[in-house]
Formats: sequence, C-alpha cells, structure tokens
Amino acid sequence: MSLDAITLLAILGMAVATYGCRLTGLLLGGRLALSGRSKAALDAIPPAVLTAVIAPTLLATGWPETLAGAVTILAALRLPLIGVIATGVAAVVVLRMLAG
Repeated sequence: MSLDAITLLAILGMAVATYGCRLTGLLLGGRLALSGRSKAALDAIPPAVLTAVIAPTLLATGWPETLAGAVTILAALRLPLIGVIATGVAAVVVLRMLAG
C-alpha cells in the first residue's frame, strides 16, 4: 500500500484545520462574558453532542446497546459529562455480557 503525496497533504491540511478550529474555540471561548440564554445554550452543547453520537447506535444495533443508551440518557439528567460517559460504557459492557 502506498500513500500519495497529495492525499497526505490533504489529510494533514484537514488535521490542521480541525485543531485550529478547536484551539480558536478554546482561546475565544474563555474571553466571552455570557449570561442568560447564551450561557444556557452553550452549557447544553455537551449533552447534545453526546446524544448525536449515540443516537444512531441506539436505533441500529441490538437490545443491549438500546438499553444502555436509555441508561445513558437517564444518567445525563443527573451526572456531569464524564459520569454520563462512564455510566454508558459500563452499561453497554454489562448488558453485552448478559446478552452473551
């Protein structure tokens, strides 16, 4: 298998653009003074992103993943993001073991 120079440059360019966007968001986001609706909207982004990532898996796989997704959604109502992720991972592992 060989790697074309143009393909490599495209991949590197996309990586630089991606991390540039992330870095810009971190640098500018810390300087914003948010309150009210704008603060609430930005605070809601992590659960929305997590839901967008797991929703296709909820509907396209077996019952262990669907049930684990439901557990994860319920955990998102009470826990911080890292707790939600840990709960979801643990739930899918346990339910897959139970399913055999």
